Amino acid sequence: MTSPQTRRPAEHVERALCVLAHPDDIDFGSAGTVATWTAAGTEVTYLIVTDGDAGGFDDTPRDQMGPLRRAEQEAAAKAVGVTDVRFLGHPDGRLELTLDLRRDISRVIRQVRPQRVLTSSPERMWDRIGASHPDHMTVGESTLRAVYPDARNPFAFPELLADEGLEAWTVSEVWLTTSPRADHVVDVTDVVELKFAALKSHVSQVSHIDDLEGFVTDWMRQNGRRLGLPQGRLGESFQVVHTA
Repeated sequence: MTSPQTRRPAEHVERALCVLAHPDDIDFGSAGTVATWTAAGTEVTYLIVTDGDAGGFDDTPRDQMGPLRRAEQEAAAKAVGVTDVRFLGHPDGRLELTLDLRRDISRVIRQVRPQRVLTSSPERMWDRIGASHPDHMTVGESTLRAVYPDARNPFAFPELLADEGLEAWTVSEVWLTTSPRADHVVDVTDVVELKFAALKSHVSQVSHIDDLEGFVTDWMRQNGRRLGLPQGRLGESFQVVHTA
């Protein structure tokens, strides 16, 4: 019998849900992977927990930043074949692990009914602290709690079933980005231009970076080398957790 530690991720799923804290989180870490999924026919939904209104590197008024970043994320999603982009509107930079957040994520899991969920790791990366924004870790932990046990338990948040008619749903696997335990790599070399198009949609976040493509390419090349891709290939890395 194959142990859970040696199980491979499913080769194809019908529906995937990506739950991230901020606009652009999915694009830095996973847009190439998403492009491979949509090309293979997977329906992908983005759920962005905040509007990213505490981000930016210029004098854009704060009341304009949230709507601007929503529009940037929608444009970035289209670049990799995603048209279903949802926002929860929780406060950027102030996320906490609450029952309300778990319920909000559980609701969307039950609506979308994905076989696969992609989210950020709840573990801190001590060697790359920038990846471990508190919002990222909070969303990762909240999403994992929504996957198990909330979304699959008909008696958790019973109002989702009683008031909204949302039946319980079991997610089969979770892919964690920015994980110190990454054990799976997706070769995104052939779709890297789509990833760059997505990233460049986030003008408010990346316009100050002199060599965005070079920076991200080096990062992906290291991922590929560390996790066994052929020399020079570019990879996005994940920890895959089987949850069914």
